[in-house]
Amino acid sequence: MTSVMKDINDIMPKIPNMKWGALMNKPPTNDKVEEMNKIFPSNGKWHTIFEEKDSVTIDGKEIRKKDPTKWT
Repeated sequence: MTSVMKDINDIMPKIPNMKWGALMNKPPTNDKVEEMNKIFPSNGKWHTIFEEKDSVTIDGKEIRKKDPTKWT
Protein backbone atom coordinates (compact mmCIF):
# COMPACT_ATOMS: atom_id res chain seq x y z
CA MET A 1 0.00 0.00 0.00
CA THR A 2 1.36 3.41 -0.91
CA SER A 3 0.59 6.67 0.83
CA VAL A 4 -0.08 9.77 -1.17
CA MET A 5 0.84 13.23 0.09
CA LYS A 6 -2.33 15.27 0.19
CA ASP A 7 -2.41 18.95 -0.64
CA ILE A 8 -3.02 21.04 2.45
CA ASN A 9 -6.00 22.65 0.70
CA ASP A 10 -7.70 19.24 0.54
CA ILE A 11 -7.30 18.82 4.32
CA MET A 12 -7.87 22.25 5.83
CA PRO A 13 -11.41 23.62 6.19
CA LYS A 14 -12.63 26.31 3.85
CA ILE A 15 -13.35 29.52 5.76
CA PRO A 16 -15.83 31.96 4.21
CA ASN A 17 -14.21 35.22 3.04
CA MET A 18 -10.70 33.95 3.89
CA LYS A 19 -7.97 35.79 1.96
CA TRP A 20 -5.38 33.07 2.62
CA GLY A 21 -4.38 30.79 5.50
CA ALA A 22 -1.02 29.60 6.76
CA LEU A 23 0.33 26.77 8.89
CA MET A 24 3.52 28.06 10.43
CA ASN A 25 6.18 26.67 12.75
CA LYS A 26 6.09 29.87 14.84
CA PRO A 27 3.39 32.48 15.49
CA PRO A 28 3.45 35.37 13.01
CA THR A 29 4.02 38.96 14.07
CA ASN A 30 1.86 41.77 12.67
CA ASP A 31 4.75 42.71 10.36
CA LYS A 32 4.94 39.11 9.09
CA VAL A 33 1.18 39.06 8.37
CA GLU A 34 1.50 42.32 6.40
CA GLU A 35 4.43 40.82 4.46
CA MET A 36 2.42 37.68 3.67
CA ASN A 37 -0.54 39.81 2.55
CA LYS A 38 1.78 41.17 -0.16
CA ILE A 39 3.07 37.70 -1.14
CA PHE A 40 -0.07 35.56 -1.22
CA PRO A 41 -2.98 36.22 -3.58
CA SER A 42 -6.47 36.63 -2.14
CA ASN A 43 -7.64 33.20 -3.27
CA GLY A 44 -8.55 31.48 0.01
CA LYS A 45 -5.70 28.94 -0.25
CA TRP A 46 -3.70 27.56 2.67
CA HIS A 47 0.11 27.69 2.66
CA THR A 48 2.78 25.99 4.76
CA ILE A 49 5.56 28.23 6.05
CA PHE A 50 8.57 26.99 8.02
CA GLU A 51 10.90 29.80 9.01
CA GLU A 52 14.41 28.94 10.16
CA LYS A 53 17.43 31.11 10.95
CA ASP A 54 18.93 30.97 7.44
CA SER A 55 15.97 29.97 5.25
CA VAL A 56 12.20 29.99 4.81
CA THR A 57 10.30 27.11 3.23
CA ILE A 58 6.98 28.12 1.64
CA ASP A 59 4.81 25.35 0.19
CA GLY A 60 7.85 23.08 -0.07
CA LYS A 61 10.09 25.63 -1.83
CA GLU A 62 13.17 26.78 0.12
CA ILE A 63 14.17 30.44 0.05
CA ARG A 64 17.56 31.16 1.57
CA LYS A 65 17.89 34.30 3.67
CA LYS A 66 20.87 36.50 2.85
CA ASP A 67 22.38 39.33 4.83
CA PRO A 68 21.63 42.54 2.86
CA THR A 69 25.04 43.95 3.82
CA LYS A 70 26.67 41.08 1.87
CA TRP A 71 24.66 41.55 -1.35
CA THR A 72 26.78 42.24 -4.41
